[in-house]
Amino acid sequence: MCDVEPAVARVIDVPASATLPELHDLLQAAIGWTDSHLHQFVTAEATYGMEIPGQDVWPEDQRNEEGALLADLGAQFEYLYDFGDGWTHAIEVLGPGDSAPGCVDGYGACPPEDCGGPGGYAELLDTLADASHPDHERMRSWVGNRLRPFDRAATDQRVRRVVGEVPDSVRLLFDLVADGVKLTPGGRLPRNVVRAMQQHRPGWHPLGSPAATEDDLWPLVMLHHLLRHVRLLRLRHGVLAPTRAASDDLAVVRRLRSAFEPNTFGTEIIELTIGALAAHGPLPLAELATRVHELLGWGWQRDGQAVTESDVRLAIAQQANTMEGLDLLDNSNWGDWTAGPSSLSLLPRASMLADIWAND
Repeated sequence: MCDVEPAVARVIDVPASATLPELHDLLQAAIGWTDSHLHQFVTAEATYGMEIPGQDVWPEDQRNEEGALLADLGAQFEYLYDFGDGWTHAIEVLGPGDSAPGCVDGYGACPPEDCGGPGGYAELLDTLADASHPDHERMRSWVGNRLRPFDRAATDQRVRRVVGEVPDSVRLLFDLVADGVKLTPGGRLPRNVVRAMQQHRPGWHPLGSPAATEDDLWPLVMLHHLLRHVRLLRLRHGVLAPTRAASDDLAVVRRLRSAFEPNTFGTEIIELTIGALAAHGPLPLAELATRVHELLGWGWQRDGQAVTESDVRLAIAQQANTMEGLDLLDNSNWGDWTAGPSSLSLLPRASMLADIWAND
């Protein structure tokens, strides 16, 4: 990290095939940011950035990061984060690393978000170090537990989570249709597949009786639809089977994540919901909606009006089956909503937010 004292550095192993959006998530996790601002990758030849809605024409020296890979950046480049605060990171590709992703080494605490960049961070540290400073108590309260010493083991875990793991329910459905299964005339999964899924996920059928059709297990309905939408399952001549990409864990995670369009209301609701549950434990829906509404921030509207707590509660309920089908949510206890086994390993921002909130 440039122009920051005490110095901050990280050494991480990342997949060689990482895309720039994936590299962004990995750098956020390694350093300790929360992906709350815009970013860019800068090389001697070009600047790669996020696509801005409505931007159809890119300047000659600027490119959309979506189609770019780590390999396109060369051995040295800069990563810019939060154009208001202006954090610059000098990145060097050291060469082949370990086959598994993770954090190898590092030092220095990550500055708190929104502290004013390197200059503001220096002033913040001076204020925190001077108990007689008039802003000492106010700034100490503002920082809270966000200024934490570098912890290699914790950082390693965050990086691995951002790379992601295939949810067990996805693997289970892949296995059940591995040889191809003929769908019903209505386009539903056959009963033997439905019953096998129910045996492994009894909470997906609230009544507990043997499922007659796929429609009895709504998380399965949503999972089936999503896997076909992201081209991990293919229907051909009435037979459903996994695509070639389903045999590659990294490709599976990429395609699952592609179903969640960044900076949309639905994705924001899911990320905040899963992050809150993973950080704070099981919550009743009403309390969960209150927390998510508080976290949502300003700017979201429905029909020209600010989003209300009732809107948030409805949105969470509408996304519940998708979250449960991907093991992000365990809704088997109807009294409390609980984070599922994939809550920290599928959606990078949800994982990073959970880590921050758990330590607040």
